[in-house]
Amino acid sequence: MSTLPIKAAFQQAIDNWNKGNLAAYLELYDSQIVLHGFPPGLPPGAAGAALFYEGVWRAFPTPQLMIDQVVVEGDLLACRYRLQATHQGEFMGVPATGNAVVVPGMTMLRFADGKCIERWNQADMLGWLQQLGAVPA
Repeated sequence: MSTLPIKAAFQQAIDNWNKGNLAAYLELYDSQIVLHGFPPGLPPGAAGAALFYEGVWRAFPTPQLMIDQVVVEGDLLACRYRLQATHQGEFMGVPATGNAVVVPGMTMLRFADGKCIERWNQADMLGWLQQLGAVPA
């Protein structure tokens, strides 16, 4: 099985994100996507993903994703990434600080029929909050 369609779908999503087109980025996700490693209490499926990312974008307008490494095997894509953004709105109870942040993370996405149907995510949330001054370094 060729991994090119998975790589292309992922790259298109990252390009859309970095162009500031959140709606197009969210097209990567199947309506019934299962999310792991996201905050509790999100609605299931793509609605939960949209709610999460809309909150990130309100707090960090025009965030950029830098992809450091991608590995694809079968229907799975794994990557290391860095989120770069400036804190311009409330995030997790922290008022806007104007601080620039760089948040590293890793994610794994499982695909079917060109859509991400399951995602595992692990980001450095402690480091993120430290960069905002919400938690001592």
